[in-house]
Amino acid sequence: MTRSVHVFQVDAFTDRHFTGNPAGVVLGADVLTDDEMLAIARELNNADTAFVLKPDGPDHDVRLRFFTPRTEASFVGHATVAAQYVLSRREGTATRLRQRQKSGSVDVEIRGQGPGRRVAVRQAMPPLGRELNERERLAVLDALALSSGDLDTRCPIQIVGGSGTRLMIGVRGTEQLKHLKPDFNRLNTLSAQLGAAGHFVFTLASRTEGCLTESRMFCPALGIPEDPVSGNAHGLLGAYLARYGLLPAVQDGRVQFSGAQGQALHRPGQVDVELELPEGGPGAVWIVGQAVLVFETTIEL
Repeated sequence: MTRSVHVFQVDAFTDRHFTGNPAGVVLGADVLTDDEMLAIARELNNADTAFVLKPDGPDHDVRLRFFTPRTEASFVGHATVAAQYVLSRREGTATRLRQRQKSGSVDVEIRGQGPGRRVAVRQAMPPLGRELNERERLAVLDALALSSGDLDTRCPIQIVGGSGTRLMIGVRGTEQLKHLKPDFNRLNTLSAQLGAAGHFVFTLASRTEGCLTESRMFCPALGIPEDPVSGNAHGLLGAYLARYGLLPAVQDGRVQFSGAQGQALHRPGQVDVELELPEGGPGAVWIVGQAVLVFETTIEL
């Protein structure tokens, strides 16, 4: 019996084609087996593909699964933005919904209408992990071709996140970002040793208008040498910057900033981050971005 799925290629965290972070989106994925999902993700060959399924309980509106060309992932920020952008094109789509995936559930808002609408994803405030010791710090710097003098002294090198961890590395400016020379084999080894799946290098001296930060991220342990634009990592960065008092002033328990990424790969994009910082509460972080459809097709199986 022939089965078919509707497939989309979407650039997330951008409003221009061929920039931002590309992701595949597959609708009607309930008819697919796990092996078929993996095969489609491998065929599309994006860093991540989101598979949209019907809800299987009353506590959520839509269910997503995420696959890299190698394996299943628990949650992917840019692929969530891509999938919700595709779903928001349907008439009568709710502007607020609950999405469930392997990592749990997140709240989603569709803000605005038309091509300029934005997708906002709310997650619990991520935990801050340990700072690296001196030996570990020097090993990471060497793997990135950085020196101690390249670092922003306000920013300790620290692991952030729960199920998806990233190492935060603050540098003095965009020149340091531009001249990074990552040794992917060493970074892959360090990820296993440190317990951080990726290395997020950022500066607070952004040259991108309207953006507080500019960054690059390397995740060879996940099969992604350099990620163009990461929503998840910017959410982690928000929690980190809030911890060290490096964000704008909090107003009514909220603070927001924008981060630029992707320039080094000629795929510039922007992630808007909003933090809920209630007094005495755990707080939450929103990652917000636009998206643009590149193409759509149907695959028959």
